[in-house]
Amino acid sequence: ACDIIKIGNIVRNKERFVKRRQRLIGPNGNTLKAIELLTKCYVMVQGNTVSAMGPFKGLKELRRIVLDCMKNIHPIYHIKELMIKRELAKDEKLKNESWDRFLPHFKKQNVKLPKKPKGPKKERAVFPAAPTPRKIDLQIESGEYFLSNREKEAIALQKKKEAQAENTAKRQQERNEAFIAPKEPAAAP
Repeated sequence: ACDIIKIGNIVRNKERFVKRRQRLIGPNGNTLKAIELLTKCYVMVQGNTVSAMGPFKGLKELRRIVLDCMKNIHPIYHIKELMIKRELAKDEKLKNESWDRFLPHFKKQNVKLPKKPKGPKKERAVFPAAPTPRKIDLQIESGEYFLSNREKEAIALQKKKEAQAENTAKRQQERNEAFIAPKEPAAAP
């Protein structure tokens, strides 16, 4: 028997579709080869379809694997299941029993994180805050804006000299501290 499985219309996102189709093939075609050996079918993945030839039972399993792969269930899970089923089929005692207890049950691994509690709401003013003054506004307030360039330079030079004098005094004081004798404990009489 043969089967042609259409996979192109299952996933809308093109990138996601390509990744899932590649997942079906596996690295170096290993996954596809394992599926072929377990289902006893010849499988060909091409474009938007998966073509298969082989026994009806194998085709049925293959269709399930392919459609689940496109629904984001990894083919490796089905491969494990098929391998276990094959081993169980060989055992004469377990032929008429339910195999559910032997088959693996995979659960989705995405763990939901607890929601972070929201902090208390900040009180906001009814009116927006006043805009921060610009550099020009500050210059107008201090009267610096109306000075000529020479006057501005003179003020800047004066500020610079004051800062230098302050720094020099500080350094001199630090140097002088080295010459001050440390306090010695008074000798007992």
